[in-house]
Amino acid sequence: MIRYTLILFFIAFVGCQTNAQQANVNKESLLNDLKILAADAMEGRKVGTPGSEKAQAYLKKRFRQIGLKSYYKDFEQSFIVRGKGVEATNLVAFIAGKSNKVIVICAHYDHLGKRNGKIYNGADDNASGTAALLQFATYFSKHPPQHTIIFAALDAEESGLKGAKHFVKNLPVPVERIILNVNMDMISRNEQKELYACGTYHYPFLKPYIKKIAQQSSINLLMGHDQPSLGYSNWTNSSDHSAFHAKGIPFIYFGVEDHEAYHTAEDEFEGIMPTFYVQATRTILDFIILADKQLDAIAAQKQKASKK
Repeated sequence: MIRYTLILFFIAFVGCQTNAQQANVNKESLLNDLKILAADAMEGRKVGTPGSEKAQAYLKKRFRQIGLKSYYKDFEQSFIVRGKGVEATNLVAFIAGKSNKVIVICAHYDHLGKRNGKIYNGADDNASGTAALLQFATYFSKHPPQHTIIFAALDAEESGLKGAKHFVKNLPVPVERIILNVNMDMISRNEQKELYACGTYHYPFLKPYIKKIAQQSSINLLMGHDQPSLGYSNWTNSSDHSAFHAKGIPFIYFGVEDHEAYHTAEDEFEGIMPTFYVQATRTILDFIILADKQLDAIAAQKQKASKK
C-alpha cells in the first residue's frame, strides 16, 4: 500500500514537473530574439527608417514561424505619424480561443534610431519586451488559450505612444470583447531583481492575481508606480498601456525602474541581466496563463467596477 502510494505520488510529481517545463520560456530563443532586435543592423529601430523596416521583417518572419494568424495583410496595421509625416506599422497577430473574450499583449518595438553618430539600440527599451512577446506567442501556440490572445508589436511609442493610440482607435475586434491589456516595456535589467506590475491602483480587482504570481516568482514582483499620492513616479501614462486605460480597458504594465542606460547609446545587449530577464519573462507568462484561466471572473469584476 505504501509502495503504491509512493508510485502515485511520483507520477503526480513528474506530471507537475512536466507542466512546469512546458510553461517555461526558451532562454536561448528569448535571448537570441533580443540580441537580433538590439543589433546595430537594426539601426535603433526608429519609426519610419530602414532599421524599423528590418525589425518589422524579422518580427513578421517570427510570427509566421510561430504560426500566428493575422487580421491584416502580412500582420501590418499601417498609419501615418502626424507631425512627422512618416509611415509607421503596428504588427498584429492572434491565437483564437474558445470564447470571444480577448487579452491584448503588447510591447513596442521602436526605439530612438541614430543620434550624433551613435546607434541607440534600445536593448532593454524595448527589444526586451518585444522578444518576450514572441516567447508568449510561442507558448500559446503550443498550449492553446481558453480565450483569444492578440499579440501586438507596436510602433512609434517613442513618438508619443502613437502606435498604441492608433491600435486602440482601430481595434480589430469590438472593444467590449477586450477584457485585459498586458504591456511590457523594459523588463531585462534591475540590480535589485525588481519587476513592477503597474495598474492595480486603477483596477484593484487585478491585485489578487498579481499577489499570487508574486508568491511563486523567483524575482521581486512589486506593485506600484500608479498612485500619485505615494510620492514616486506615476507610470499610468508612461507607455502603451495608457491608450488602453483611456479606453476603459484594464491593464497591467510590467517594467523596471529607469537605469543609467535608459535612453542612451549604452542600452546594449551586453548590459541586460540574462538570468533576471528570463525570470521576469517567466513571471509575466505565469500571470498571463493565470489571467487566461480567470478571464471570465476578471470580466465580471471589470463590469462591476465600471458600474460604480
